[in-house]
Amino acid sequence: MSTKTLISIVGPTAIGKTKLGIELANHFKTEIISADSRQFYKEMTIGTAVPNMDELAAAPHHFIQHKSILESYSVGNFERDALKKLDQLFTNKNIVIMVGGSGLYVDAVTKGLDSFPVVDINVRANLNTLFTTKGITALQEKLEALDPEYYNKVDKDNPHRLIRALEVCIGSGKPYSSFLNQAKPKRPFTIISIGIMADREIIYSRINTRVDIMVQNGLLEEAKALVEHQNLNALQTVGYRELFQFFNGNWTLEFAVSEIKKNSRRFAKRQLTWFKKNKETHWVNYDSNLKNIIENIELRIKT
Repeated sequence: MSTKTLISIVGPTAIGKTKLGIELANHFKTEIISADSRQFYKEMTIGTAVPNMDELAAAPHHFIQHKSILESYSVGNFERDALKKLDQLFTNKNIVIMVGGSGLYVDAVTKGLDSFPVVDINVRANLNTLFTTKGITALQEKLEALDPEYYNKVDKDNPHRLIRALEVCIGSGKPYSSFLNQAKPKRPFTIISIGIMADREIIYSRINTRVDIMVQNGLLEEAKALVEHQNLNALQTVGYRELFQFFNGNWTLEFAVSEIKKNSRRFAKRQLTWFKKNKETHWVNYDSNLKNIIENIELRIKT
């Protein structure tokens, strides 16, 4: 068994992953890798709940606002960069913490990705335009025609997944599903997955409160500054997409904020569905005693 351990903290949005990650990093005297795909972008701070200055100062963080929305940065790029960073960190640390709610990005590090062909970037740009002009139904219908197998199991309300599958279908001329479930190399470190959960009512209440705080802290101003880039893939994101509808004159502000809350709740539900597929994850309540969590981790490391 490897003497190096990656502790992966997962769970729905607004559940407290950042807080637990910092507490564990301080206890184990180590550093944190972010696997939140929207916190990568320096133009998106409020709407992505980037750790604040105090939190960033409390423990070293990596992959926080290190890219621009104008740069192309895929999950494959993240897998490569994160594994390289882990190699560096593991030279003098036995434990590293990874925190994030982006399931595909967590899996990229812990399990590895299926290999897909390189696709012309114009294909994704065209699909983003299709989504913006004709909505998610157009993406769903196109995927059902090109890859009915994947269509039947994909999260049909997630435009990122639909666009990713479609760009592979269109760019390669083969179904996206034909590239899935390939053999992947074993990681040279042990993985301990800790999931944070709460009753649905508590999760939804925390989400609603977070959205209200984001609005108070300047989310509208942040989103307004990004309107000209609204078709970029990085901005097909809950919290921004809805406000673009307001700025474009399609929705009232009150309705846009209510949609942010609704779509954030739906996103949390999808996150839980994704993370609960991993039977190795040890689930703890959002208000669990830190000492008990640490004792469980240390016991798993020893065994």
